[in-house]
Amino acid sequence: MPQFASDQRVLVVDDEPDIAALVVYHLAKAGYRVSTAATGADAVHAARAERPAIIVLDLMLPGMSGYDVLEALRADPATAAIPALMLTARREEEDRIRGLSLGADDYVTKPFSPQELVLRVGAILRRAHRGGAPTNVITVGPIRMDREQHQVTVNGDAVEFTPTEFRLLVLLAERRGRVQPRARLLEEVWEASPDVQTRTVDMHVQRLRAKLGEAGELIETVRGFGYRIRADERRGP
Repeated sequence: MPQFASDQRVLVVDDEPDIAALVVYHLAKAGYRVSTAATGADAVHAARAERPAIIVLDLMLPGMSGYDVLEALRADPATAAIPALMLTARREEEDRIRGLSLGADDYVTKPFSPQELVLRVGAILRRAHRGGAPTNVITVGPIRMDREQHQVTVNGDAVEFTPTEFRLLVLLAERRGRVQPRARLLEEVWEASPDVQTRTVDMHVQRLRAKLGEAGELIETVRGFGYRIRADERRGP
């Protein structure tokens, strides 16, 4: 059973009853508390009302697509930090990139292994949990990261990050001045094997830069290798 399963609620959003029932069964068997929604509008309402630990979200939903749901959740401070795992039959790279650019934490295509899905849910939740465990604060230029409160401010203004985005930013800040290869970031932030979707890292770095505004320039691309945060910044107390 996943370490935090008994304390975590998962919202499963899928309009195919058989798929939803399969996902619910395996998540419940693993110890999670599971609720469901069959439309995009119901998913947004349930996320705001229940504040689940994570959302397993189908892309092809009636009326309001999974993309629209994710965009609405990320735009609302009350739900912006809820992790999301996209579950879809669409395999095209552009669909994956769009989902990641909107703030998805992982992307699983149908048909899928239910056991793998449960493991991926657990990995995302562990990353979110670790993001709040340490007590120290890191400051990089105008960026302040409070790992205990899972908060980021830029020039004193709060900025909302998903757990995966937060974990990536903190890891880069902890290793400022040192280039972090994409494969290593995938292993440590996403707990993925080194050959899995390095484009995932690129999309999340783009989102970090966009959210950080001018401070996003501190994250440098080292062409052909990976990313780093400039070393000439002070660490906070």
